[in-house]
Amino acid sequence: MASRLWVSKVASHLKLSIAHRGFASVVKDLKYCNSHEWVKVDGGSATVGITDHAQDHLGDVVYVELPEVGTTVTQGKSFGAVESVKATSDINSPVSGKVVEVNEELNSSPGLVNASPYGEGWIMKVEMGNSGEVSSLMDSDQYSKFCEEEDSKH
Repeated sequence: MASRLWVSKVASHLKLSIAHRGFASVVKDLKYCNSHEWVKVDGGSATVGITDHAQDHLGDVVYVELPEVGTTVTQGKSFGAVESVKATSDINSPVSGKVVEVNEELNSSPGLVNASPYGEGWIMKVEMGNSGEVSSLMDSDQYSKFCEEEDSKH
């Protein structure tokens, strides 16, 4: 509950609209992968992270494997991993392009992924090679429905 309130405060500060579903939040202005990564597109640049749903299922994140700046990432392919007290999970890129920045704060504070998945817990920034790829991703409503269906199977 405290996490949801914190996410709401961050979203308010960033002027983002959040739709709450059950225990996790979904940000309206982002696009989502079925592997639970989000992307925020700003022109030809994209910021990438894992969703609130993903961090909630992972539990306390203890390590984030970041890609190197300059690395080329491909949509749907792994570029790093998130290690939690429960499991290690690959992180897939929602878009293709060149990594131009990584969130170095995660090296010393990997828990930012839990505390602020859509804010301070971002993972990388990519200079997109093909902005058209974004159209293949889910919007917030589609992602919420996807998560509900996925959770109902477990």
